[in-house]
Amino acid sequence: MFQEKRALFIYCVSPVHMGAGTALGVIDNPIQRERHTDYPIIIGSGLKGALRHGLGWTNKENIKAVFGPDTTESSEQAGAVSFGDAQLVAFPVRSPKRAFVYATSPTALARAARLLNIADINTEWKIEKISERECWIANDHLQSKDKVALESFEFEANINDDLKKIAEWLSDNALPKDAAYQFFRDKLRDDLVLLSDEDFGYFVRNATVVEPHVRIEDATGTAQDGGLFYTENLPPESLLLAPVMASKERKDGGLKADQVMGLLAGNENQAGIDGRQFQIGGDATTGRGQVILNLVKGGQNA
Repeated sequence: MFQEKRALFIYCVSPVHMGAGTALGVIDNPIQRERHTDYPIIIGSGLKGALRHGLGWTNKENIKAVFGPDTTESSEQAGAVSFGDAQLVAFPVRSPKRAFVYATSPTALARAARLLNIADINTEWKIEKISERECWIANDHLQSKDKVALESFEFEANINDDLKKIAEWLSDNALPKDAAYQFFRDKLRDDLVLLSDEDFGYFVRNATVVEPHVRIEDATGTAQDGGLFYTENLPPESLLLAPVMASKERKDGGLKADQVMGLLAGNENQAGIDGRQFQIGGDATTGRGQVILNLVKGGQNA
């Protein structure tokens, strides 16, 4: 069904609020999370809608080919591009050395490898389980006396060559090649840290950005009764990965799959999503939801 496949990396530049709707805990506006892992995600339908809006294409035929027609004409044809859910690859965790690290886990990396394989990117990552309060690091800059401090916790540190190879590939492929992102490509290569699934799970549940908001009464200029609420955001420097697949346009004589994917990525005639900054999720007027996108083509080894 899908002839063209890409891996779409999503790098958060600002806090990102992809709302989950109903709140079951103390946070009034939580972010989207997977049911079985509790990891933050970006649902594919929300990603598709944000990109359709953010591209601002004026050519209606191109919009219809890639994303499908408007809802009033949805029975005509479906869009030729499928956007999967964006899964978490790396999560920023505060560190007294080098400000923060990119934390990941065996489960997060294994799932990233699976998504890359879907996009025809052959992964040769060696991923092993590690114990709680242990971490693998890509270089020795982060450790002091064989330990790494993250938030208020200490971890036994071991330099691992397999993790170093993964960090190098992510550095080369997860962010655009522009000079503006050189610092973050280098940091991703140097400061990727592998934690146990248990320790990683603790951070992704408890180290998100939670902001208090207060509703103000227009007449008095003071806070409304019961007007305090809390909104959760995925922190800046988070890295996610989604599969993007394209078929031929769903009409007789329509575009081929590679032409559809070319439109989405962008060309000399029309800007696409590859290497560009977009706004996704809520609170756009307060600077939330800024992300950088990078499409990676298949046919390579990771």
